[in-house]
Amino acid sequence: MPAAAAVTTASEWEVVEQRFLEVKRLSVGYGGPPVLKDVSLSVAKGEFVALLGSSGCGKTTLLRTIAGFARPISGAILAGGRDITRLPPDRREMALVFQSYALWPHMTVRQNIGYGLKLRRVPRDKADRRIDELLAMLGLEGLGERNVTALSGGQRQRVALGRALAIDPRILLLDEPLSNLDACIRQTVRHEIRALQKRLGITAIHVTHDREEAMVMADRIVILNRGQVEQLGPPEEVYNRPRSPFVARFMGAENVVELLAERPGGRVEIRAGSHNLPAAWCGSDSLPQGRDLRVLAFFRSEAARLSEEAPGDCQPSSDELILTGRVTQVSYPGGTWRHAVTVGGSELQVDSPVQFRPSAPVRVCVPSEAVFLFPWSSDADGSSAPTEAVE
Repeated sequence: MPAAAAVTTASEWEVVEQRFLEVKRLSVGYGGPPVLKDVSLSVAKGEFVALLGSSGCGKTTLLRTIAGFARPISGAILAGGRDITRLPPDRREMALVFQSYALWPHMTVRQNIGYGLKLRRVPRDKADRRIDELLAMLGLEGLGERNVTALSGGQRQRVALGRALAIDPRILLLDEPLSNLDACIRQTVRHEIRALQKRLGITAIHVTHDREEAMVMADRIVILNRGQVEQLGPPEEVYNRPRSPFVARFMGAENVVELLAERPGGRVEIRAGSHNLPAAWCGSDSLPQGRDLRVLAFFRSEAARLSEEAPGDCQPSSDELILTGRVTQVSYPGGTWRHAVTVGGSELQVDSPVQFRPSAPVRVCVPSEAVFLFPWSSDADGSSAPTEAVE
């Protein structure tokens, strides 16, 4: 009797859907120190994930390895439960949109979009229908016979996206596809790509160094630092609950000041110092229990409130960090006044709707929920983080 066929249960299908693409303990190098070190992540079917990080963090290397253009030293890549680690790019059912668009300059819009279909020997009538569908979907109707060199940057990006989508990939890979566009066009195209991804239900991985771009486009953000995953989560979680000094600073909390604190139980108590008042609020999981803790407090310029200091005016607060300093510089970037404030040995940037005069003594008040506390270390502020030679 023939062996019984394996039956996939509903729960097993759910696991496959939630782990549609899996990267397992991936390490990648180019002959020197590894660019990626033991990286693991899972991407659900239909999810849009952004790989975010500074230049040299390894995000492009990770994307190229998923696409099959770089070979890992160790680890595995699975798509739909199938091991694709050693498969060539053309057998991975993926499409990559390059930063440079990589369009054929001697071809028309229609020929560029249909190039992958031609390589796959798709029948002419079927290919034409698919190209027409994509031209309409991407707002390129009437431009099919135009040479791509006669298009604007935004239109070229749509052509590159159409060429990638023409082959109906299971996974769409985007390598900083908006970096060559002007700011206004970039905002329009980013929303178009996200709307199209949702409409098609396609799984997408997007590489960017632009924090705002990742925030508005992605379901989840993966922040990479020095070839490792620093934090992974929904945009609001990564923004509001950074788990390391690097993530806090990368997500805009660039103000940092050193404080003394203790954590005897569930509360953090900030000791009074030469440039701060005492304060206490609910504890931070990033701080250990103990006394005499040197900590670094990170916060965003827009999260603070600036007011002029008057004798006896500053009172301790249970829900705010209050710093005392002096204005050293004032500028107007638009919509608000930006003040450089010297606090102890640190220079902070604080936004205010009201302009304060240079040299004015001021207090900087930051709500406790906007302060991110971490134990002090020599490189905790990210200033000494090395940059890899290869991204």
